[in-house]
Amino acid sequence: MHFRPVGKCSRRLLQLLLITSSTSTSNAFTGPIFQEAAPLQRTTPSKTSGVEIELPDFEKFFGRLQEVSPLAKLAFSGGGAGVGGGFAAIEDTTPEGYKWKRVEKNKRKIVHQIDKLDNFQNLGPPVLRWRASLQGPPHGLLFANFIMTRDKRQLWDPQIENVVELYPVYDLDSANIAMGFGKYGDCSKLGVGYTITKAHPIGISPREQLTLCGIQNFDDGSYLIWGTEMEEWHNHLLPEGERLTRAKSHLFSIALVPTGPNSFDAEYILQLDFGGNLPHWLTAPIVIQSVKDMFGVAEPFFKAGANEGSEVDEFMKKEKVREESFVDRNSILFTP
Repeated sequence: MHFRPVGKCSRRLLQLLLITSSTSTSNAFTGPIFQEAAPLQRTTPSKTSGVEIELPDFEKFFGRLQEVSPLAKLAFSGGGAGVGGGFAAIEDTTPEGYKWKRVEKNKRKIVHQIDKLDNFQNLGPPVLRWRASLQGPPHGLLFANFIMTRDKRQLWDPQIENVVELYPVYDLDSANIAMGFGKYGDCSKLGVGYTITKAHPIGISPREQLTLCGIQNFDDGSYLIWGTEMEEWHNHLLPEGERLTRAKSHLFSIALVPTGPNSFDAEYILQLDFGGNLPHWLTAPIVIQSVKDMFGVAEPFFKAGANEGSEVDEFMKKEKVREESFVDRNSILFTP
């Protein structure tokens, strides 16, 4: 794991550290993760002059993720990668007061288990959880590309109209300071972006989302891709134009943990509210099939990654060169 020297951080970042360290942890997993009152907000500059991005309470957010994603919890704790790791090493617990419901289970399939947790955090929509085991070397950014890039997303999501990078953060040190420098791995990517979908054939009108997303890298080769919807007081960040019905991803994450030199387990978490008063029993099956389709596209891509000259192989070779020169820690943006 690599970090820039703290001594080079700006006064603004040191102030952020002080604010973070003084935050109460008594309600670690409850309450809002963003603050509407400006004096309570923790912000960091984006790469667009004059545009500040509010950072969430990472302890609360990552705490909630770990409640519903044992694989994410394993990535955070470390020591769960390699042979005998991944799903074989998780503690499969249930948040207090909730009960997971099995949707599908078939060990012979790539996505071998799908579960549902109703009304988590009393937000309405269920938390859906997909568990998959894939061949090939894992990579956070390359997996995120199936969510964040229009071309790869259209391979499995026919409803996507566009995914746009709006505001990558200016300096990732601000995020790593807010996270406690290593407490939650190394935040290698962070930004805010915009997603717009097409009308669905069953009568669902186009939707829009404004989402903060990031990637955490861990020393054992694990990754966590994560995201959450921005609040109403962030609407000034939306692009100009006619407003659409707002969909909201309350929780989104994909934990990737290596189970060998060329295999990994993946756990996809999504709590998505389609908006517009659509019943969750109607939208959940659409989401379930959509994510299954995504894994169906991602699996052969990563399986080929073990081959010399593949897209994954070439990307990872170039990345190794960049890491050795410690450059190009640019932020990216993607939305679930």
